[in-house]
Amino acid sequence: MPGASSTSPGVAGAVDEPRLVAPPTRSWHDRRAVRLLGGALVPIGLLVAWQLVTAAEVFSPVQLPAPGAVLDAARGLVERDLLWQHVHISTQRVLVGFAIGAVIGTVLGALVGLSRFADVLLAPTIGALRAVPSLAWVPLLILWLKIGEDSKITLIAIGAVFPVFTTVSLALRHVDRNLVEAGRAFGLRGLRLFTAVQLPAVIPALFSGLRLALAQSWLFLVAAELIASSQGLGYLLIESQNNGRTDRLLLAIVLLAVLGKLSDAVLGIVERWAVRRWT
Repeated sequence: MPGASSTSPGVAGAVDEPRLVAPPTRSWHDRRAVRLLGGALVPIGLLVAWQLVTAAEVFSPVQLPAPGAVLDAARGLVERDLLWQHVHISTQRVLVGFAIGAVIGTVLGALVGLSRFADVLLAPTIGALRAVPSLAWVPLLILWLKIGEDSKITLIAIGAVFPVFTTVSLALRHVDRNLVEAGRAFGLRGLRLFTAVQLPAVIPALFSGLRLALAQSWLFLVAAELIASSQGLGYLLIESQNNGRTDRLLLAIVLLAVLGKLSDAVLGIVERWAVRRWT
């Protein structure tokens, strides 16, 4: 048609003008400062409430010592060079047991998630063992492994196996079949297909399982240190209960909470790196 613009829609050779797309804006609650300050509000509030309750003598000092008494208990253990020994040995036990359990859980999860035969053969037994309480393992481990470090680390590893196994096996069953077929088209088989295609596809689920396993490892630590320990935060917890030292008992609880959160935060950093690297 005469007078029609050369850039009219539908005309061959028309050139679209570039559009500027605004970068996605971050929500206010995703900002680091907001998350740090927001996460600190509840602990600070609990600390203030703790101080007010003890100052008002709602509970006796034996039932609930003041925060200052707990700090004095920590100072006394530091001066005797005991506190860091307890922290060090407990952290070492948790990390070693967690690492062993995570590897075993990943291998079992991969077997069950990738093989129908392994699923039929292993899944019922692993599901039954998962329901066994942690303390039920203690007498058997003492009988088999005595009262040394092996029995404690084994118990922690048992606690770490099941969350990793569950998340990895379920995630591998739902990996995109087209992705797997594309890997096979490039000649990938067996272990190479698993490490190059299937495992990267389940990285988020794997780290969810690892974080659950790490929390479970700290939970199993106290049960592990029931096995004739003379060091560790679990030992400090039980020894304080037996001696009526509520200040040290609360100190052990606070340290377990802080160490658990710090280790989870470190694993969260590794998770973000792994997600950027492989997904």
